[in-house]
Amino acid sequence: MPDADSTVLVIDDDPELRGSVGRLLRSLGLDVQLFASIADFLGSDPPEGPTCLVLDIRLPGRSGLDLQRDLAAANKDLPIIFITGHGDIPMTVQAMKRGAVEFLTKPFRDQELLDAIQVGLSRDRARREKETELRTLKERFEALTPREREIMTQVARGRLSKQIAGDIGIAEATVKVHRSRLMQKMKARSLPELARMADKLALVPEKPQHS
Repeated sequence: MPDADSTVLVIDDDPELRGSVGRLLRSLGLDVQLFASIADFLGSDPPEGPTCLVLDIRLPGRSGLDLQRDLAAANKDLPIIFITGHGDIPMTVQAMKRGAVEFLTKPFRDQELLDAIQVGLSRDRARREKETELRTLKERFEALTPREREIMTQVARGRLSKQIAGDIGIAEATVKVHRSRLMQKMKARSLPELARMADKLALVPEKPQHS
């Protein structure tokens, strides 16, 4: 299983199932937060580390599918493993189309749940690492001078130093000095790496696809 800083959130109105899942996951060193309702869950503070949600699809009041839709609308990318005693194919398809990790029908085997949780936590860890990387790149880019940002954008477009010099009216040697400095600030070891950074920062808009 993933690192011990991971948290599994469980929402199910069956106290016996909540307790059973809680004991299983705690025995593996995972932090677990148990909720009897969606309202209880929404009133809690989100964990700081990698997280996934084990969610009963049928709950009093709003359903698990309702919560999945609301989280997506709020741009909260939380991996969800649905569990249900009353699953049907349309419900399963709807949940999976919206990005659910898994859809388990009760009674399920412990290993089925653990496998799904591992996928969910790994997915959330990767998302968090990607967000951290992008935040760091944005901070480095904002620390560049306006001229360096301009030249980085030009480089990302595939322009050569000579072409950039002609475009903005400075010497080619000056362009190379700026480029060297901005690469140091961005911590890019090569032009291809700088281009990948520019791509992640969306400095060059994608060309529209022509049908």
